[in-house]
Amino acid sequence: MIKAGIIGGAGYTAGELIRILLNHPEAEIDFVYSTSQPGKPVSTIHQDLAGETEITFTDSINKDADVVFLCLGHGNSKKFLAENHFSENTKIIDLSTDFRMNGDHDFVYGLPEFFKSEILSAKNIANPGCFATAISLAILPLAKSGEIKSDWHVNAVTGATGAGTSLSDTTHFTWRDNNFSSYKSFGHQHLNEIGQSLKMLQPDFSSEVNFIPNRGNFSRGIHATAYTEYNGSLEDAKKLYSEVYSEAPFTHLVEDIHLKQVVNTNKCLLKLEKFGDKLLVTSVIDNLLKGASGQAVQNMNLIFGFPEDAGLKLKASYF
Repeated sequence: MIKAGIIGGAGYTAGELIRILLNHPEAEIDFVYSTSQPGKPVSTIHQDLAGETEITFTDSINKDADVVFLCLGHGNSKKFLAENHFSENTKIIDLSTDFRMNGDHDFVYGLPEFFKSEILSAKNIANPGCFATAISLAILPLAKSGEIKSDWHVNAVTGATGAGTSLSDTTHFTWRDNNFSSYKSFGHQHLNEIGQSLKMLQPDFSSEVNFIPNRGNFSRGIHATAYTEYNGSLEDAKKLYSEVYSEAPFTHLVEDIHLKQVVNTNKCLLKLEKFGDKLLVTSVIDNLLKGASGQAVQNMNLIFGFPEDAGLKLKASYF
């Protein structure tokens, strides 16, 4: 049994990690660190955990924990690790953007479907972003086979939890309810990591990923559509994607697709369609699970040699 610590314990992703780890067969929660909530039961913030645990938030850390999850705001993980040092045997899994680019050589980019061999021998993991996960799983099979010859056009919608717990003008209920908007068009920060993965798998990739992110009026989930020119048939594409994901326990091709199939699960579901010379890929994930905490535990499982799906056989909330 390994001991896990969580830094930044009051946020959405930390709440999901606690929920998963409480039921993980090979891990136990050693501490949940929060400078804003020390001494309080975690169930006072993560109220779905009432009756599930007596763990309280703490403002101290165990430097010898086996694995530490960083659930901090973007830019704060590097600062935290500079000020707090863990054992050389401690694995770090960061859920922010801080270590996702290749210049941070101590961190492996944790997209298991494509970088599993690197993850298996990694000490530290940079967990992919939620949009990056949904989009990468939709488009990277063509990169792996060297078949991307033109631009990708991506439109994706995320739920309100994608913005985190901090309030802003666009996260208040009165603004979000019965509303829809785009933001950061063609310039979302997750494009950097998507482009990095594309170049790693298809070094001659020189096209664009034209990405329009949107805010939806639902709580959790990402629905992404991506299309590009493709010379093969629909059957060719399905065969390629099926082969790429043949050993991926959470990524599957389907014929019907919508968000309720994946909310509260660690799944990514993909639907392929062909329209003339265009291949359309629809991708759905839960932004807090496959897009964050679930994938982080998936990476933990790989690092420690546990079954990849340990603790992650979660059921969708269909109704």
